[in-house]
Amino acid sequence: MAKALSIDLRERLVLAVDGGMTRRSAARRYGVAASTAIKWVDQWRRTGNVEPRPRGGDLRSERIEAHADEVLALIEETPDLTLEEVAGHLDEAHGLKVSQSTVWRLLDRQDEATYAQGY
Repeated sequence: MAKALSIDLRERLVLAVDGGMTRRSAARRYGVAASTAIKWVDQWRRTGNVEPRPRGGDLRSERIEAHADEVLALIEETPDLTLEEVAGHLDEAHGLKVSQSTVWRLLDRQDEATYAQGY
């Protein structure tokens, strides 16, 4: 994945537009796509900065993390549950459709947290 373009370039482009240049002209001048210039100027006008947005990272685990205590209690109550059964429980009880691998990652994160606490 490509790196975000520098803040210096973003600021120079925005200042050129602020100085009267059109977005498309500024895009040609600084060697970026017109759509990029339009987005940068819009962001600057909305927020006052041209910082790139965060990239990557986990965007969905919070859905299952909200039910972590319930899942851990369920497993403590019935230790031989399969990942498929846990996923099925979440679907039946909360309408939360998750894969077995999602349940596995939740349990792995909880296990790491337990070790980090020194238990």
